[in-house]
Amino acid sequence: MAAGDIENGGAEKAYETSSDAFGGSPPEYGVATGVQSSMSRRFIDSFKRDPNQQVTPKGAVGSNGRVFDTAAAAAGTANSPLQRHLKSRHLQMIAIGGSIGTGLFVGSGKALNTGGPASLFLSFILIGMMLYCTVHALGEMAVCFPVAGSFSAYSTRFLDPAWGFAMGWNYALQWLVVLPLEIVAATLTIEFWNHGKINNDAWVAIFLLLIIAINLFGVKGYGEAEFVFAIIKVTAIIGFIILGIILNCGGGPQGGYIGGKYWYHPGAFNNGFKGLCSVFVTAAFAFAGTELVGLAAAETANPRKSLPTAVKQVFWRITLFYIVSLLLVGLLVPYDDPHLLGGSSSADATASPFVIAIENAGISVLPSIFNVVIMIAVLSVGNSSIYGSSRTLAALADQGQNFRIFGYIDRKGRPLVSIAFASALGFLAFLAGSSKQEQAFDWMLALSGLSSIFTWGSICLAHIRFRKAWRVQGYSLDELAFRSQPGIWGSWYGFIFNCLVLIAQFWTGFAPVGYAANTPSENAETFFQAYLAAPIVIACYIGYKLWYRTPFMKVHNMDLQTGRRELDVAELIAEEKAERASWPRWKKVYKFFC
Repeated sequence: MAAGDIENGGAEKAYETSSDAFGGSPPEYGVATGVQSSMSRRFIDSFKRDPNQQVTPKGAVGSNGRVFDTAAAAAGTANSPLQRHLKSRHLQMIAIGGSIGTGLFVGSGKALNTGGPASLFLSFILIGMMLYCTVHALGEMAVCFPVAGSFSAYSTRFLDPAWGFAMGWNYALQWLVVLPLEIVAATLTIEFWNHGKINNDAWVAIFLLLIIAINLFGVKGYGEAEFVFAIIKVTAIIGFIILGIILNCGGGPQGGYIGGKYWYHPGAFNNGFKGLCSVFVTAAFAFAGTELVGLAAAETANPRKSLPTAVKQVFWRITLFYIVSLLLVGLLVPYDDPHLLGGSSSADATASPFVIAIENAGISVLPSIFNVVIMIAVLSVGNSSIYGSSRTLAALADQGQNFRIFGYIDRKGRPLVSIAFASALGFLAFLAGSSKQEQAFDWMLALSGLSSIFTWGSICLAHIRFRKAWRVQGYSLDELAFRSQPGIWGSWYGFIFNCLVLIAQFWTGFAPVGYAANTPSENAETFFQAYLAAPIVIACYIGYKLWYRTPFMKVHNMDLQTGRRELDVAELIAEEKAERASWPRWKKVYKFFC
């Protein structure tokens, strides 16, 4: 076996017994001799840098001096040497339950109180439709151009390298600040039973070490953990849907048919159109993390088959787990229920409309069960935060947009320095014992408040430009290995709707519900906490644009060859069409959505 094979850690043995030991001829040049290393030595060596591996090749999305090299940018995203350990089941569960967290379980309670059940239902439908289009656009580009690290590469290749830089750091900051917030939220779920008997800092240490340990197992550890977390969350929501239907029909311990009476009294809407706009922001926060499906594509064993299936699963998550469950919440809990404002934090189960609906029905054991589900959801988001931020930081480093040390990848395919940096920020969770924790975390959360909106809007616009370049340069849609179901019009809807959400957030941040009762300083603080991410993104874009003088990418100049997956698309499509023709009708309908 060649020495290069030994460095890369192949599946076969990395050593051969010397022929001299058996009286044979001397070994050939380049053949390793000796004995296999001990387990402890192999463990230590696994953390050494792999000289052949980077998230993207050198010079990927960076600059030479002050001149941006678009050819080098395209070449930089051509291949991803990160280990492809994610299987189809991992990707599907990440798609189905990966982003289900406190935004759905607890944040929907405040949204219900602010906008009413009709606003809650409508906003999640509209945001869900937008996200369905966005994820399909992302899936089309990710199958054609699998990119490790972040979605900034699509913005760089199809929009503007400066906007790609801004989107890369926007996405990294989003996940970096989420980790300490989620760890503190997890300690608050423990407080449901602990009641101060054990110091919260002890729980911070336990949760932080658990999340770091999972990510040190590499992408396979992340995938397996998310697989288990997603199953628990999905099971809990399906159970609530079944229970909610029974309770609404009068089958609870206290009996009594409920129907739609809470939509008549106290009403379907609260605070009018502004209430509806306020709920849009909550809905967007609840869906944050869905794009991780595209991020994980470069570490999937077979993205050509796994990614399209996972993308289609998003339809079921949006429809069943968000829209149906929140419709039942709006039928079971009036928007003026005093318990909706009784929570002490965004992870307090007592403010969850899911728990309130069960308590109002007279069932006492469910709050503890749902508190466990909320804690698991919080840990799941914390786990995703290290994964998302570390891959993004490593990609930025190899593209020349971050310190080079963050591009260090060990021989197990782990971006070790980036994982260490993201994990270190998790120690900010020890501020939970500080008297200033609330103010500190409010401003940290403000950094990520609009990050998902910018990311989703950029994905849609990049897809629009990609499709135009594909047509102008003479390609047909039949040459795409996976095609977005809503197509180009879906991406236009997604882009426009994301812009409208930004406008709605500006309005509700500048003049929130009940702003007349606040002081000017309180209103100013509320606005910047709601909109702080926007000036940061703009500053990153303008600064990079002025420094490097990057070009706006023109459709006839976009490189659609470098990094394209080497697939015989015509043959693949023909095989799939022949296979689909033999399916029964029920399977054709099922596979359209799954």
